[in-house]
Amino acid sequence: MPKAKQSEENRLKELVAKRKQVSENRPAFVRQESWRYVRIHPEWRKPKGVDSKMRRQDKGWPALVRVGYRGPAGARGLHPSGHYEVLVHRPSDLVGLVPGRDVARIGGTVGARKRDAILSRATELGIRVVNPTGLRIVESKE
Repeated sequence: MPKAKQSEENRLKELVAKRKQVSENRPAFVRQESWRYVRIHPEWRKPKGVDSKMRRQDKGWPALVRVGYRGPAGARGLHPSGHYEVLVHRPSDLVGLVPGRDVARIGGTVGARKRDAILSRATELGIRVVNPTGLRIVESKE
């Protein structure tokens, strides 16, 4: 393997590791008072009340979502394997992908027949598919 390609792979793996480390130190952002009432779900909503202690960032209240908690810029869009992830909906979408650098993810709305065509084309081009198992291929009754 060429040294330049190996150093690029190492750099991407380091970025993924750094992203994981940053995300482990990131607080769990929860909706205000979601721990208090069952009817309030914990997914994040910005507190907007005039007297909201969370909006005022009083001591002892959960942290607000801020840009400073964001992960490294180079690691955004990378798959955990260290490759760039590309969403694919048809076999022709695989043409511009680089086998060592990119991995393909088949879209959720792709049916069984087209999924099979994408998988066969990806193996021809040597491109790894992140989610190869999906819809079961049903044999025709003929």
